[in-house]
Amino acid sequence: MRGGDWLIVLIIAGIIIVMVLDGLTAGSLSAWMGSSLYQTVLPAGRLAGWAGLILSPLLLLPLLGGVWGRIAGLPPVLESAFRKLISLFDAISTVIGDAARWLALGLVIVTATVVIQRYVFGFASTKLQETVIYMHALLFLLSAASTLLADGHVRVDIFYAKLSERGKAWTDLIGTYLALFPMALLILWVSTPYINASWRILERSRESDGLPLVFILKTAIPLFAVMIILQGLAAALRAALTVSGKTAPGHAAAVDREL
Repeated sequence: MRGGDWLIVLIIAGIIIVMVLDGLTAGSLSAWMGSSLYQTVLPAGRLAGWAGLILSPLLLLPLLGGVWGRIAGLPPVLESAFRKLISLFDAISTVIGDAARWLALGLVIVTATVVIQRYVFGFASTKLQETVIYMHALLFLLSAASTLLADGHVRVDIFYAKLSERGKAWTDLIGTYLALFPMALLILWVSTPYINASWRILERSRESDGLPLVFILKTAIPLFAVMIILQGLAAALRAALTVSGKTAPGHAAAVDREL
């Protein structure tokens, strides 16, 4: 089993445990979540925000390392740190991407079920219809970083393919700072109050018989931005190694093209 498969197993196990505990406590767990969940997770959210703010200057590390390595050579300690960070960020993207791939199968099965229910049995389930929306959104948001790792995003290439390896590395490095990081940071900045408001009221579906997990779905937006930042940082670190004359780790066999 892949790491993502184990992640799915843990998530399902966690959901089952919560449901069992809620049943054993006659709904007390649900009542507590409705009244206290936001206040419980709020400190963790604030801590994550401050941690991100404090660590944000580290985003400049690949650029500074690349320029330094090009001029004076990259110190072995820094090169080792770059390689370890690349491995870490690649692993995070790979595990979450592996887990997200199951959403594609779920999307096909649930969509087929909704169609059969409606046109064969004349029955419609709001929860199932909204599940399709959830899985579609999560599939793209959570697999974006692993797709970036696999170099699977669409790009308009006019000059890039003709450049040398070092030229491509400079292009990747500069492009990451001019396009990818600003876009991801903007999404993170704009979505924070939006997500906070959703968690404050534990936002649910507008339909009375819909899914009560809109606040969880919306949380995938900043998660997507963070994952893109981390994978963009890995790409910038690879470029910095190449610019410095070092052999950068390849794009992994860790992510299958099948994804």
